[in-house]
Amino acid sequence: MLFTGSGPVVILTSHDSVTAPALLGKLKAKGIERFFAYDLPLDIAKERYGGHFQMVLNDLHETDDLRVLDYNGERAFALFRLDELGTPIIYDPSSEVI
Repeated sequence: MLFTGSGPVVILTSHDSVTAPALLGKLKAKGIERFFAYDLPLDIAKERYGGHFQMVLNDLHETDDLRVLDYNGERAFALFRLDELGTPIIYDPSSEVI
């Protein structure tokens, strides 16, 4: 789950980390340049999203490694308890030392 300037969004990706350079490039292309991210347990996300999860997962190809599971931030935020989110990953390139 990414918390961006426009609200929460849930993505599925084949990248090992949300801070993988290739994924950061794809997020930037979508206008997401800084965020708080939380890894969601796949079993919980699968249970909460039901058939929609499987449909999006099946559409994740080797060359298409980023899929949005939920654009509706209000729904995404409501589906997961805060204690399920774990430790945040904070990404803000403007805070990096050059």
